[in-house]
Amino acid sequence: MTDLVSLAVRDFSAALASDAPAPGGGSAAAAAGAMGAALLGMVCRLTLGKEKYRESWEELERVASAMDANRDTLLGLVDEDTRAYDAIVAARKLPKETAEEKAARKKAIDEATILATTVPMQTAFFSMEALAKAPVVLEKGNPNCASDAYVAALLLSSALEGALANVRINLPGISDASLAEGFRNDAELAAKKAAEAMEKVRALAKAKELAG
Repeated sequence: MTDLVSLAVRDFSAALASDAPAPGGGSAAAAAGAMGAALLGMVCRLTLGKEKYRESWEELERVASAMDANRDTLLGLVDEDTRAYDAIVAARKLPKETAEEKAARKKAIDEATILATTVPMQTAFFSMEALAKAPVVLEKGNPNCASDAYVAALLLSSALEGALANVRINLPGISDASLAEGFRNDAELAAKKAAEAMEKVRALAKAKELAG
């Protein structure tokens, strides 16, 4: 499989636009999350070193470092999501003539489905972690970059919602009911935390006349 994150933006978008089922929404969501985290880091760095924002330096320096880590993780998940999909495809192609083959195929499909649910759950989690920092960046960051912080939050929110859609679509394929319920509960918690963060972001954006 091509290393997606090493592609030029034009080539990555072409891969998404092709008739191949992967890369798809999961990889796109992770990429959007990485861009959102990167933008928050940029706003922090355009605040650091400017004397008038000195009181925010220490906090925003920590946020910038956290965004670097989140960005790297989310970029890794761009490729992991496509690999997880490929694993499901490969598992479904396994032979199923004998009882042993059927059992082995079912086990492979179950494991691949869990992986294909875990990866977007990770995308959602790390997007949510970054999104939780957006209000402080929007509030305390360089006001000339307020729209960038807002765009970052929108990207992270979309990344999270897209990732959770991929989690939910895979839940019926998980044979372990307790595991499926755990994923469902984690998804609901991530969505709730993201909604709380976005409520703060929208209020700040409206006050700065960035949103209607």
